[in-house]
Amino acid sequence: MSLYAIILIVSISIPFLLSFDKKLQFYKQWKYLLPSIIIIALFYIVGDIYFTKIGVWGFNREYLSSVFLFKLPIEEWLFFIAIPYASIFLHDVLHVYFPNFTLPTNVSRRLSIFFFVIAFLVLLLNLDKAYTVYIMAIFLVVIAVSYFDKSNTISRFYCTFLVILIPFVLVNGALTGAFTTDPVVWYDHTENLNLRFITIPVEDFVYGFTMLLAAIMLRNRFKNVEG
Repeated sequence: MSLYAIILIVSISIPFLLSFDKKLQFYKQWKYLLPSIIIIALFYIVGDIYFTKIGVWGFNREYLSSVFLFKLPIEEWLFFIAIPYASIFLHDVLHVYFPNFTLPTNVSRRLSIFFFVIAFLVLLLNLDKAYTVYIMAIFLVVIAVSYFDKSNTISRFYCTFLVILIPFVLVNGALTGAFTTDPVVWYDHTENLNLRFITIPVEDFVYGFTMLLAAIMLRNRFKNVEG
């Protein structure tokens, strides 16, 4: 079994087993959650395929299986299912067991405006960096949508994402070479800000934030439509 596959199995195994917790009953979210994760994943996978093709990032075959689809390892496809599932599970756990773990609406709205301005400036000042431009543009769209989202998901997500960052750093660190001689996923750092936390490009944090927030908002929208 490949190292990348082991990382994914470890990441999702406990959230999956605890999905049947009597108080949380996360499995009841599957009919809303799985379509949301898949829809958002398809968007990010298109970008993943393109940036892999032009060499913005790539994969070390030493840590992969031999199965590829559109030049992406099968593990990378599964990443977009396993990691959002595990992360949104943690988001919901915090929501159920700590219902007051959220920001006041006025604070979250000011934060969103602040982050929007910062992302816009970073984008404008780094138009020559493909990964930076790509993820900042996505962030601007997602944060704008969240600002006008009536469910105010962003107020809670600002808090839960701080907790999600703990397993995020462990998983992304494992993928970017924090624990191995060579990284599972490598980057051309001329196409990003070349600022890293341990071995993780700072853009990856924005990548994770937007992917999870978009999936949660879409999940909530599906629930509201049925409700």
